[in-house]
Amino acid sequence: MAYTVFPRSTPSSQGVDAAGVESFLDAMETHPEVELHSLMLLRNGHVVTEGWWAPYAPDRVHLLYSLSKSYTSTAAGFAVAEGLLDLDRTVLSYFPELDADITDPRSRSMLVRHIAAMASGHHDECIERVWDSDPGDLIRGFLRIPPDEEPGTWFAYNQPCTYTLAAIVQRESGQSLVDYLRPRLFDPLGIGPVGWQQHPPGQALGFTGLHATTDAIAKLGQLYLQRGWWGDRQLLPAEWVAQATSIQIDTPLKENPDWQQGYGFQFWLARHGYRGDGAYGQYCVVLPEQHVVVAITSATLDMQVVLDGLWTHLLPALSDDHRASPDRTAADLHLARRMRQLALAPATGKPDPGQDADRWDGARFTPRDGRCEQQPTLVEVELDRTDGGWQITLVEDAGPVTGTLSEAGWSVGDEPGNEGDSAPIALSGGWQDGDQLAVDVVFLETPHRLTVTCSLADGAFEANWGTVPLRTGRLHDLRMPG
Repeated sequence: MAYTVFPRSTPSSQGVDAAGVESFLDAMETHPEVELHSLMLLRNGHVVTEGWWAPYAPDRVHLLYSLSKSYTSTAAGFAVAEGLLDLDRTVLSYFPELDADITDPRSRSMLVRHIAAMASGHHDECIERVWDSDPGDLIRGFLRIPPDEEPGTWFAYNQPCTYTLAAIVQRESGQSLVDYLRPRLFDPLGIGPVGWQQHPPGQALGFTGLHATTDAIAKLGQLYLQRGWWGDRQLLPAEWVAQATSIQIDTPLKENPDWQQGYGFQFWLARHGYRGDGAYGQYCVVLPEQHVVVAITSATLDMQVVLDGLWTHLLPALSDDHRASPDRTAADLHLARRMRQLALAPATGKPDPGQDADRWDGARFTPRDGRCEQQPTLVEVELDRTDGGWQITLVEDAGPVTGTLSEAGWSVGDEPGNEGDSAPIALSGGWQDGDQLAVDVVFLETPHRLTVTCSLADGAFEANWGTVPLRTGRLHDLRMPG
């Protein structure tokens, strides 16, 4: 029978040194470029430690960015097993209506296995060219761009490859990617609600846009660690797992060492094991030799530093020499306490403007210099005093995103949102002086944090992202799609 909840264990019971885990946490929490949001560490199929940095929480989905690609790969693996997808057919053969439009011989010869391995033959990422040239049909736009080399001979991390792979699975199955994966992957693994960004409506992006919990990341990693076996059956063919996580094409031109180890089918090979990953620090790391899966969500501009931390601090902690003993038990307990108390440091500031409260109540702020450069859709910030604190409303044409700033820590907004479809947020911060308010707005289903600073003196605001959202124009869209 398939299990849907991982058994829990102490680190030392599974040969993990809790002190090594804490060393990793220390390194990450003191690094200025890294903000961890969640961590799950599995060994031998047991969760040995897990934690979420408040206001993030276990039941929150998180935008996985390019870690979505590994789920698209999994859908392709199921489709191959069911005879819906043939790696050695041309991509064009799945879109016969485009045959007359695609004349370049390299585009016409491109195989499914080439796009699965990011080996279309293009020298560089071409998603922007595709969006600009043919936003209504991204596949036609992609195939109209002639590859620079013979397909299968050149690696380039190229989003249209994955988009096209996802589109083939959807076309051949007659289902959305989420609906196709629900009975094959999500339900058997006990993965709850997920959402996938689409373009056009009904077509999952495939290369990005999947929202899922940290637990869902860990379960994907464990499925691959077990070579597709789950519970009492072979869920995903072992042959697919082997192909997807072995080198299909070399990646010698990448800058960072863990991106130079080769690429499989929507999985990266690494100096240790393999992984799926996504922008700003979303990781599913699988270490077959150590029987370990690491699931991480975070916000970072330096993804290599997180992997360096794993290899430096965590990898040496994975040894049967670390089996349970009195000293190990004490370390286990210390780590468990720490993991229960994780929280992002709230932004600083006074919780109330004091004698200036009446001046701030009902204040409205417009973008400084007439336009908010980092978030052009944000046209006004409204501030109103309430019984529970101060209500802050971010106004854009799509409607308001509203939260309450209370006295201490993070204030998590009500669900499902002010207008029923507003992005879930958490707020912290306060008044810097009588004339300036600074608030951090965390968009809880994404890695992103927006710092909004309002000046009462001139009625203007500024807004700056810690990590800038990719391919999302509106604040309202910073949440799991319905």
